[in-house]
Amino acid sequence: MALDKATRIIDTLLKEGKEYVCLMHIHAETPKDKIRKTFKSFLGKIEQLPPVKSAIKRQLRTREIYDLKILEIDDQDILFRVKCQAGTYIRKLCFDLGLKMGTQAHMTQLVRITIGPFNDKNWCSLHDLKDAYEDYKEGDDSKLRELIVPIEFSIQSLPRIWVLDNCVDTLCHGADLSIPGISKLDNYIEEEDLVAILTLKNELICLGRSLTTSKKMYKKSKGKAVKTKKVFMERKTYA
Repeated sequence: MALDKATRIIDTLLKEGKEYVCLMHIHAETPKDKIRKTFKSFLGKIEQLPPVKSAIKRQLRTREIYDLKILEIDDQDILFRVKCQAGTYIRKLCFDLGLKMGTQAHMTQLVRITIGPFNDKNWCSLHDLKDAYEDYKEGDDSKLRELIVPIEFSIQSLPRIWVLDNCVDTLCHGADLSIPGISKLDNYIEEEDLVAILTLKNELICLGRSLTTSKKMYKKSKGKAVKTKKVFMERKTYA
């Protein structure tokens, strides 16, 4: 859940890699060694056709499975954890695993436990959030501050550029970032990367697309570095 301008960061998070715990059921008794061998064969890049009921056009596409670990095998039920590229359909993964085993299979339960920096270790329930809000209305905002994290938490996985104070307000007006305004930056930025631009106090100003690499930004003394896409900081914050 996101609040106010932070709702505009959701689209970025949806493109992050994800991790799930899934329970699948295979439709025929299958030797455990065959199950494990089949799971290993799905590591790496796979071809996947989205399910009939999906929000996108049904066409074969490549997705990457970063990690696929069986947690438990109970007769024809398999509990597993999968780390995968955004856009991977886990119910289709279950179906394809079943076909590779020479039978059919379907997903029975699915829990997403990680997306970007958010995981099941920092979850809070809606009940906890409601209780914290009630305390806030009574004058105690301590619990609410624990549960609602700043927007900067959500961009941890993005390459970052920190800028000088005198160019912050210009960026807040939607201007592109020029190289002279850069104070420091991560050294692994590539051209066309989505980058986060921050103040020297680690406050998120905006997101943008890099127009060049970190190496070239270090070497050049002028020119554009980032094309600004989404501005989060209010104008005149640094005026």
